[in-house]
Amino acid sequence: MTPNKADRLYELLPVIHRIRDAEIGYPLRGLLQVISEQVNVVQADIAQLYENWFIETCEDWVVPYIGDLVGYAPGSETGEPVDVKNGRALARERAVIPRAEVADTVRFRRRKGTIAVLEDLAEAAAGWPGRAVEFYRLLSYTQNINYLNLNRGCTVDVRKGHTLEELGGPFEKSAHTVNVRAANARHFPERYNIPGVGLFVWRLKTYSVTGAPAYCLEEESPHCYLFNSLGADMALYNNPRGQGVHPPGKLNLPTPITRRDLDAHKKKTPGKPGAGVTNYYGENKSFEIFTGPDRQPVPPEQIVAADLTDWTYRPLPDQVAVDPELGRIVFPPGQPRRQSVWVSYRYAFSADIGGGEYDRTLSEPANHTLYLVGGQESFTRINDALKQWQTDAPANAVIEITDSGVYVEPINISLKAGQTLQLRAANRTRPVIRLLNWQTSLPDSLSVIGEIDPATNKANCWFTLDGILVTGRGVQVQGDVAGVTIRHSTLVPGWGLTCDCEPLRPTEPSLELDDAPNCVRIEHSIIGSIQVDRDEVKEDPCTIFISDSIVDATAPDRVAVGAPEKLCAYAVLDLRRVTVIGQIQTHAIQLAENSILMGKALACRRQQGCIRFCYVTPGSRTPKRFECQPDMVEAAAAALAARDNLSADEKNALLTGERLRVEPQFNSVRYGRPAYCQLADDCAIEIIQGAEDESEMGVFHDLYQPQRAANLRVRLDEYTPAGMTAGVIFAS
Repeated sequence: MTPNKADRLYELLPVIHRIRDAEIGYPLRGLLQVISEQVNVVQADIAQLYENWFIETCEDWVVPYIGDLVGYAPGSETGEPVDVKNGRALARERAVIPRAEVADTVRFRRRKGTIAVLEDLAEAAAGWPGRAVEFYRLLSYTQNINYLNLNRGCTVDVRKGHTLEELGGPFEKSAHTVNVRAANARHFPERYNIPGVGLFVWRLKTYSVTGAPAYCLEEESPHCYLFNSLGADMALYNNPRGQGVHPPGKLNLPTPITRRDLDAHKKKTPGKPGAGVTNYYGENKSFEIFTGPDRQPVPPEQIVAADLTDWTYRPLPDQVAVDPELGRIVFPPGQPRRQSVWVSYRYAFSADIGGGEYDRTLSEPANHTLYLVGGQESFTRINDALKQWQTDAPANAVIEITDSGVYVEPINISLKAGQTLQLRAANRTRPVIRLLNWQTSLPDSLSVIGEIDPATNKANCWFTLDGILVTGRGVQVQGDVAGVTIRHSTLVPGWGLTCDCEPLRPTEPSLELDDAPNCVRIEHSIIGSIQVDRDEVKEDPCTIFISDSIVDATAPDRVAVGAPEKLCAYAVLDLRRVTVIGQIQTHAIQLAENSILMGKALACRRQQGCIRFCYVTPGSRTPKRFECQPDMVEAAAAALAARDNLSADEKNALLTGERLRVEPQFNSVRYGRPAYCQLADDCAIEIIQGAEDESEMGVFHDLYQPQRAANLRVRLDEYTPAGMTAGVIFAS
C-alpha cells in the first residue's frame, strides 16, 4: 500500500486529534491503518466486480462463466477440467477456453459458414495464424466451354519452379485428382476431395535479431558472411504483417523466405536503376544489411537472390547476393574488404526459451548497483564493467548488456564473500558472448570463482546468467559459490556449430561444476551437457533444479549429466518439463515430471525420489516410476499377451514394437534448426498427451499444443460450411 492509501481514514480526522495522536506516538494512526487495509481490499474487490462484467477486463477465472452466458462450451477432446489453484493450471485453462474466442463468439456465429471465419478462428481458438484452403478449387476437371476458368485446375508446368515449390503446401495452385477420403480423418486424411477444407496453421513463432554483427566465414572468402552470429546456417523468416486479409498471403504469415520468394517480390524503384526488394528487405521488414562503422544500410536495389549452397556464386559489382534459405551473404569480390557487416533479421522457434529478443521478466535485489554495457553506454566491453565492479565491490550488482552485439573477450568473475552478481541482457535483446582460445595452457571457459565467508565458514555468494547466449566454450564454476542461476540463456551444445548446425565439440560440457556450487537452478534455457566434479566425502551433493529447458549432449549415447571418470555425478536432480538428449548418471533423482529422457538414466540411489509422467529410455535404473512410458504400454502388451496366450517370441515382438512405437520422435534434434526438439506429427499419442494434465511431455509442455489443437478441431466442426469437412494441417 502507498502511504496515502494507508492513511486515508487517518487524514479524515480533525487536526486536533492528529496532533494529540502524534504526541503519544501515533497509536490511533496505527489502528486506522489496519482498518484502512481492509477498506482498500473491499474497495478493490467492488471495483473488480464491475470489471468482471466485461470479457476484455475480467479475471481469468471469470472467462468460462461469461462463455456460458453466450453459449460457449469447451470441447470434450481438450481433456478433463482441472481445479484452478495455481498459475500453471490457470495457463492450461487459458488454452482450453481462450479469452479471444469467447469475446468473438457472437461475431463468429454471425459469419458461420464462411471460409474467412476459419482463419480468424485459428487465431482466436488456438493462437496460431492460419490459412483456409478449399480443396475443390485444386481439382482437375473438364470445364464448361461457356464458363471457362483459366486459372483453376491447371496441370503442372515444369518450367515454373515457384509453382513446383508450393506443391502440397498452403499456397499451391496445381491441379489434383479426386481422393474421396475425408480431410478430417484421424488416420490417413486426404486433402483433395470435393467437400474438403484444409486449415493450415503455423505453430512456430518468429523472433527478431536486431543490429547484430554478421559472421565472416573467412575459410571460404573474406566476402562471405552468415546472418547467424554463431556461424551456422539459419533460414530467414518473414515478419508477418497485420492479419485480417482473406486469404492471407505469405507476407501475412510467419513463413520461411525462399530464394524465389525474394526474387519474385522485386519491382522497379522510381528514379533508380535495377530492381528493389520492397516486401522482405528494408527497415521494419524481414531483414536488413548494414555495412561500415556507421552502419549504413545496403540499398534495396543492390540485393539479389542467389543459391549460395557451395559459395561459388559471385555477384556483380554494386550487388549483394543473399540466400534467405541458408542465411548467407556474399559481397562482390572486387570491392575492398569491409570493416564490419551488421544484420537485422527474423528466425523461427517454438517458444520463449534460450537467449532471444523476447519479453521476459527481470528481477534483481532491491539494493543493487547497475552497470550498463553496450555500444552507446559508458562501458563498451563486459570486462570494463567487471573491473569497475571489482573496484566498487558492492554487495549486490547487475551488469546489463543493452544491445544484441557479439562480445569477444575472456570472462573471469571472482565473487567475494556475500556478493551477488547478475550478468544479464536487457529486455528484448540477445547479446552473444564468444569465448575463444585465449590461453594455450589454461581453460578459456566463462569462469566463476567464489570466496568463502570467514565468519560462518560457508559459501554465500551467488551468480546469475540471464538472457545471454554463450558460444565457443562453456561455463565453469569453482571455488566457494553458494548458487548459480541460469535463466533464459543458451550455452550452445557442443560449444559451437558448423555451417550445417552440427556441433563443433560434441563431447565437451557446457556447464562444469568443480566442487561448486551447492545449488544450480536452470530455467527456460538451452544448455549442453553438465559435468559435476564434487568430493563425496567432504561435501553434500549438489542440487540441480532444471525446468522448462533443454539439456542436449548432442546424442542419446553421450552423457548429458555426469562426472569425469566416475560412475555418477554427486548431484541430486529435480527435472520439471525438461527434454534431455543424452544419458543421466547422477547420485539421485529427487523428482522428474512431464519430461523426456532420451538416453539411459542411472540413479545410484534409487530409494529416494520419484519419476512421474515421463518418457524413460528402456534399460534405465531410476527411482519409483508412476504413469511413465514405455512402462504403461509394456504393461498393457504383457496383459494382452497373457490374455491371448502368446508364445515367448510373440510376446517379445509385441513388447519391442510397443517400445519403438512410443519412442519420442522429433522434427529436429540439432540446435539451430527452427523445429529443434519439437515433437513430430507422427509421434505417439502417449507422448503428445502423456503429461499429467494431458499436455505434451518435454520442454514445450506449457505451450499446451494438444489442447489448442483439440479446441480448434472442435470449433471447425461448428463453423465449417454445411456439407464440407475441415481438417487442421500443421504448416510448421
